[in-house]
Amino acid sequence: MKKENRNVVKALFLITQLGVNMLVTIFLSAWFGYFLDRKLGTGFFLILFLILGILAAYRNAYKMTKTFYAKDKRREEREQEYFDSLLRGQRRK
Repeated sequence: MKKENRNVVKALFLITQLGVNMLVTIFLSAWFGYFLDRKLGTGFFLILFLILGILAAYRNAYKMTKTFYAKDKRREEREQEYFDSLLRGQRRK
């Protein structure tokens, strides 16, 4: 398999994993809040756990994508250093 194709497949797996991870996190936390509301006879645990689930899902998504894009960030930093060195060379002339 070509390197470009491998990158596309990795990106598709990451997108799929992100979607499943976010849905499971949000739905499980909402279900737990609903369960607590039914058991305790309250009405605020669903909202509380839903908000916590959404925050946890976005945190997990950030952590997953951060590692995926680490190579790109390093490449961009090297390119930026190269362009900065070119600009410094032009200013001296």
